[in-house]
Amino acid sequence: MQLISSKRYKIVDFSPAISPVFRQKLLLQGLRPGAEFRITAIAPFGGPVKIENGYASLALRRKDLSFFQLDCLT
Repeated sequence: MQLISSKRYKIVDFSPAISPVFRQKLLLQGLRPGAEFRITAIAPFGGPVKIENGYASLALRRKDLSFFQLDCLT
């Protein structure tokens, strides 16, 4: 999925390939199935993606975002 800055996304589910430890870290940050977040910035050249949800502002690697199954809301 092509990620676009200033768009809102909803997490539908996690990929089965995600490690249990990393999944737990995401859950503690409020990134769980059903949660929504907004992309605020995308770094060039494959850099991290900055997201904001109701709990925190985070920077995630694009590889980490690939573990999410997302729906674009806006």
